[in-house]
Amino acid sequence: MPALSSSPINPTASASESTMTTKNVALLIHELQQLLPVTSVILSTESQRPFECDGLAVYQQLPLITVIPETVDHVQAILRLCHLYQVPLVPRGAGTGLCAGAMPHAQGVLLVMTKLNNILHINPNTATATVQPGVRNLALTEAVQDLGLYYAPDPSSQIACTIGGNVAENSGGVHCLKYGLTVNNVLQIKLITIDGQLMTLGGEGLDEPGMDLLSLFIGSEGLLGVVVEVKVKLLPKATRVQVLMAAYDSVTAAGDAVAALIGQGIIPAGLEMMDHLAINAAEEFVKVGYPIEAQALLICELDGTDAQVEEQLAVVSECFKEHGATRIRIAKDSEEAQALWQGRKAAFPAVGRISPDYYCMDGTIPRGKVGYVLTRIQELAQNYGLRVANVFHAGDGNLHPLILFDASIDGQLEQAELLGGDILTLCVDVGGTITGEHGVGLEKMPQMPYQFADAELAQFRRLKEAFDSDCLLNPGKGIPTLKYCQEYRSLQNG
Repeated sequence: MPALSSSPINPTASASESTMTTKNVALLIHELQQLLPVTSVILSTESQRPFECDGLAVYQQLPLITVIPETVDHVQAILRLCHLYQVPLVPRGAGTGLCAGAMPHAQGVLLVMTKLNNILHINPNTATATVQPGVRNLALTEAVQDLGLYYAPDPSSQIACTIGGNVAENSGGVHCLKYGLTVNNVLQIKLITIDGQLMTLGGEGLDEPGMDLLSLFIGSEGLLGVVVEVKVKLLPKATRVQVLMAAYDSVTAAGDAVAALIGQGIIPAGLEMMDHLAINAAEEFVKVGYPIEAQALLICELDGTDAQVEEQLAVVSECFKEHGATRIRIAKDSEEAQALWQGRKAAFPAVGRISPDYYCMDGTIPRGKVGYVLTRIQELAQNYGLRVANVFHAGDGNLHPLILFDASIDGQLEQAELLGGDILTLCVDVGGTITGEHGVGLEKMPQMPYQFADAELAQFRRLKEAFDSDCLLNPGKGIPTLKYCQEYRSLQNG
């Protein structure tokens, strides 16, 4: 694993040290082999190789042990054993995360939850579904589509990512502008704490008495417990869905159009932006008719009744024209709409075709700052001698700059990391945040003390310790230690 070059401090170095011993590890392995099928306890280096990283593959680490439970009872027993023998544990879903949040611990257990993949119950009367954490995001929508329902959060990795992982990272997607992130679409979760207790947070309704621990847990990145069951809200399919595309000769004009549209009270189902480099990469890859001369492209999806969509379509088209759209294309049918979205959804692999490597960032800014921030990102990129393609959720200001580099060239990965760190601090400087949906994990630890004061970070640590006093769950991720913060402040002060 390369050092985090955006900070000279190693955020894992000051993580709580486990009190495990060689004897404890041997006892743990023996008990795991008694508990689980022989194929569910993986010890060999080569067999564990597929689990050494998540979607941010520049950070890699082999676990000590990989276990793949098949039942909730298995999960409960594994957690109790790790607590008993004081062995760190990292939960993992499909491994599509992009912040090294599921990167294994060298002296710990990697808990792979993909075999808990059953849809337990669908209730069309209440428009809810109860699923295990290993259910794929898209599989849930496919299971309820004949009922005229769907699950709204739709990350770009929805074909592979799991509901449990979505809960851990509070994932969003194209439709989060109107329908919210995972936290807005989950009613209840069942989780197991590090000492093996089964807890239920949330309930059948939209709110429950007492503290909102459900919202605390969603987005906690595997630091507080392991999800074993999730009850989600389902939404009815809209009567009509209309997609349109608007081209601009500058990112500033496109950003202004986004801010103006939201300011008029129009909340599209989705509103995405791509810059010139991303447009050209996507068009070369999927050939859907994107205008390759455009400096920025907006893809807007409206949904509702026929009357609602017609009214909004007129307002959106006029707003885009008033703010300098050089071309507006309204999809004439569902096939053309899917083609317009195909380019956006294929943007990440498309960029992968024009660069040996790329580093996907994740920060969020106020909508009114889009033009300024994208201009500043290009200036920063030039300073580092790198290129950046921007593909992001324009409606809610969630940026995904793709930093292009070649890891085979000495020093380029470190330069990409430094540029990524500068982009994240830029997001904070304009009133935004260092993450929108990817999470903090290991990747963004150097920026946590930049965004949060020491008192805030201390409160985060107290919350962590309330659930996991020995800091065995996903240690070294998400929340920097006091020592780390002190070293960071010392460096900042010269």
